Amino acid sequence: MKNILKKIPLIFLCLTCFGLNKAVSQPISDTDKIIGEWESGSGKARIKISKYGDKYSGKIIWLKEPLYKDGKTTKRDTKNPDETKRTVPIINLTILLGFVYKGNNCWGNGTIYDPESGSTYNCVIKLKDEKILDIRGFIGIQLVGRTEVWKRI
Repeated sequence: MKNILKKIPLIFLCLTCFGLNKAVSQPISDTDKIIGEWESGSGKARIKISKYGDKYSGKIIWLKEPLYKDGKTTKRDTKNPDETKRTVPIINLTILLGFVYKGNNCWGNGTIYDPESGSTYNCVIKLKDEKILDIRGFIGIQLVGRTEVWKRI
């Protein structure tokens, strides 16, 4: 009986590790498959998509050319229609907001902001495969819009 009591902590530790390993190795749910870092189709920016509550957003985390031509000044959101936001740096700027998983590898009900024009569009995100996102920005209906392909980093 004493030998069995001495082995209980070891057995408990083994079972705990097995359970933890199983929890860590669980596949990402379909709803969270867009979480990660993506490069825009133009290659000018990298965007990190994250989850907040039950929605998804994305912010610019890298720019190919983060400075203006003077080589000293960080690029700012100068085209923003809200004048108070025109001094906000482009890096760390949220450009995807409010996305909800709709099923079939599709996220909708969100918007995409284009800092080059200062315009915000309705947007749908479709995960083509683990490494490709179709980002479709549009006004009104999806037929009137543009699709950009982003690649996972």
